[in-house]
Amino acid sequence: MKRISRPLLPQREVFRRGFTLIELLVVIAIIAILIALLLPAVQQAREAARRSQCKNNLAQIALATLNYEMAHGVLPPGCVNPDGPITSTAEGYHMGWTVQLLPYLEQSALFEVIDFSKGAYDQEERINISRISAYFCPSDPGNEDSVSFAGCQGGSETQIAEDNEGVFFLNSRIRYRDIKDGSTNTLFFGEKFRSKGDLNWLSGTRTSLKNTGSKPNRLPSKPGFNGQTREEALKEMVDPNVVGGFGSWHTGGVQFALGDGSVRFLSENIEKELFESLGKRADGTLPVDF
Repeated sequence: MKRISRPLLPQREVFRRGFTLIELLVVIAIIAILIALLLPAVQQAREAARRSQCKNNLAQIALATLNYEMAHGVLPPGCVNPDGPITSTAEGYHMGWTVQLLPYLEQSALFEVIDFSKGAYDQEERINISRISAYFCPSDPGNEDSVSFAGCQGGSETQIAEDNEGVFFLNSRIRYRDIKDGSTNTLFFGEKFRSKGDLNWLSGTRTSLKNTGSKPNRLPSKPGFNGQTREEALKEMVDPNVVGGFGSWHTGGVQFALGDGSVRFLSENIEKELFESLGKRADGTLPVDF
């Protein structure tokens, strides 16, 4: 029987043609473009998650404050010290609201080991380095010994003293009936920049108290105070008498907890007069939409 052999295929059909250099470069360029488009979306999703966690932390602090008021009949003091006004130096008793709220944030164990016969700067090292997650915003890259939130001491740039117009200040004992503007129109807590000039988390100084004397994400222009933007605010503040305002690493504004327990995001472009009014508990301003 005659054997029939198959004809040989042309060489160009035996071997598949490879990619040219131009084709490889085009593919790489397309991949790079897709990655460039995807990264901002990923970053935005991460920031949205961090912002949500920050809001939840503020809500926890607001709820703890309400529980404290129900137990004691007054809001926690912004700072406990035998005299004033308060300067941001590591000298004095200076126990802040951050200490008073511990039992209401499920931190009773930490509260029990604090020696209240000593001041905020004389505690054991294990207390000083304790980290309460509710006191931190995940977007804040600042000083680890400090806190990301501050109580509102008033509506103007002034030292922390017993005559401040907010709800948390030196030896304050504010009741809800003292908040004549209404708890829904009064700021209790807000985000702040953690800077190298901050003291430890127990301190009732500008570390945990701020005012609405300057718009969100902007700081007062005073001698000895370095910083007009959020980046510059991380530099050490030279003047210990300056308290400063609220600020955050979220784009466009700052999150605040109001006296009714709600959390609002206020734009950094809010009217200065309105923002100042929100920091005062009884300035007689009628309720407005903000």
